[in-house]
Amino acid sequence: MIAVVDYGRGNLGSVQKALAELAPRVVVTDDPVTVARADTLVVPGDGAFADAMASLERLGLGDPIRAHIAAGRPYLGICLGYQLLFTESEEFGHAKGLDILPGVVRRFPPGLKVPHMGWNRLWHDGTQPLLAGIPSGAYFYFVHSYYPDVSDALLADGGQAAYCDYGRRFPALITRGPLYGTQFHPEKSQGWGRRLLANFARLVSRREAAPA
Repeated sequence: MIAVVDYGRGNLGSVQKALAELAPRVVVTDDPVTVARADTLVVPGDGAFADAMASLERLGLGDPIRAHIAAGRPYLGICLGYQLLFTESEEFGHAKGLDILPGVVRRFPPGLKVPHMGWNRLWHDGTQPLLAGIPSGAYFYFVHSYYPDVSDALLADGGQAAYCDYGRRFPALITRGPLYGTQFHPEKSQGWGRRLLANFARLVSRREAAPA
């Protein structure tokens, strides 16, 4: 089962619809028990970082998400659901994240139009299974004012990144084992976005089918 986590901060309908075309069972839930039992979590989202973290904790979803990732089960964070994985954000001063990935979510510097909205290229080295069949330089759809500034320790510890250039180069996609995060919206990115989600669904199904 893929659980799309509802914490009041996501365009859940489009994410659920996109995944339902690729996976046998997709549910949208804000129930901590369902989140704890899910084989796979997808956490979309938009809006303010601190408000999102407050909502996760108020609904009792923070600890089940952390436990899910610590257990090595698949997770896909989209946009804000990606940023929440990091240690902290400088949005509205300072806010603590889930602290799964080392790094700080920073605002784009003055002089750049924010939010960064629209189509931009994703550059990668071709080694990430999540991007199988997707050429480096393919376009994806972005809507965000903040970006992750990633610690070198993440990439030294088995993490992989794909990058976007918008005033500066930043990691627009990160994978670490079965943990995936995208700053862009694959569910809004037409053909290449559908391909990425199909890759994700295939990777998840392979893990579920593997002998224990």
